[in-house]
Amino acid sequence: MDENAAAAGRKCASVIELARRLVRLPSRGGLDDYGPVLAAVESWLAGRALPHRRLHDPDGAPVGVVVEIPGAGPGRWWTLDACLDTAPFGDEDAWSFPPTSGEVVGPWLLGRGAADSKLAAAMFCHIAADVRDEAADTHGGLAVLLDVDEHTGAFGGARAYLADPRAPRPAGVMIGYPGPDELVVGGRGLWRARLHVHGTAGHSGSRATVLGAISRAARLVGLLDGAELPLPGPASPFPLPPKLTVTAVHGGDGFSVTPDLCVINVDVRLTPDFDAHDAEALVRRAVDDLDEVLPGPRGTDVEPVAAWPPFRLRPDEEPAAALLAAAHAVGLAPRPKTAGPSNIGNLLAGEGIPATAGFGVRHEGLHGTDERADLTDLPLVYAAYHGAVRSLLAAP
Repeated sequence: MDENAAAAGRKCASVIELARRLVRLPSRGGLDDYGPVLAAVESWLAGRALPHRRLHDPDGAPVGVVVEIPGAGPGRWWTLDACLDTAPFGDEDAWSFPPTSGEVVGPWLLGRGAADSKLAAAMFCHIAADVRDEAADTHGGLAVLLDVDEHTGAFGGARAYLADPRAPRPAGVMIGYPGPDELVVGGRGLWRARLHVHGTAGHSGSRATVLGAISRAARLVGLLDGAELPLPGPASPFPLPPKLTVTAVHGGDGFSVTPDLCVINVDVRLTPDFDAHDAEALVRRAVDDLDEVLPGPRGTDVEPVAAWPPFRLRPDEEPAAALLAAAHAVGLAPRPKTAGPSNIGNLLAGEGIPATAGFGVRHEGLHGTDERADLTDLPLVYAAYHGAVRSLLAAP
């Protein structure tokens, strides 16, 4: 076994014990109090004299913990990031073990957050301790961001970290989502909007015919579903096409009233050749077509709510190059991948910070029933991340 992997293997019992403790503390995004899981991490860090502090959102709510380990010499800072909040449990009766089990059965760590991403959080805490002990040979520094408010989609922890004037600006971020076969080095961006479609209110049983908002909204959904989006050209370095999806329709109540308002949620996934401006222009063309062929009492309002750019690192760009090299050195062979869904990497890309994601242990039930993480490759994954950090901190 590789020397680094052997050393990581000796630390994995402690990593697993911390991960078990975290899994046993429910921290569902937007549902549970994040205080207990943050306090558990803080207790572990304090017991090892690792410098850390809480992060808060603009309203003062806790949204994460950041650990900062400076090197002996000047240089760039790098960040390891793993979320401590989780997806909801779903139907608990469908689980074959408690969602907050934290038990290890065979090679599996059981429970919500075992895969996404409390095992990675525990691993990154231990790597912070390693870097502190090796600081005499490093330049720049390592930050470990343990964020909550991630599964809500608000990314409050990451936003607070980027806004914190005390935090050194990272040259790159490695996000500890699970899966050993692929390293996510890119992702489609997104543009999201609510479309406020107006109609005429009236009684559904009236002799008069009125054009309700739902009928107009249904026509608009058809126009959006039929919109043509460009395919990537043969020379495009970005492998995925843009995509438009209607994700929600809200309007009406009961049976006897024709509603005068219906709201449509639209999610458009972006590429370098089809950006937020293009997405908004396409949606507004569909809206204009609706208002022309099926006019209502008011024009349809377009309310943009979010926009993130796509991103894609070359395999020779940092921190992707360091992590790919370190993974291969310990016998793993992740493939660089551009993901369809967005992640914190898109948020970071908007700040000009390169990021990787989606490299970790094997898993099952992610965001679903019976979530579990396979601990078999944990020593190798640990060694890969530790090796990557060592490489990045080796030079000023």
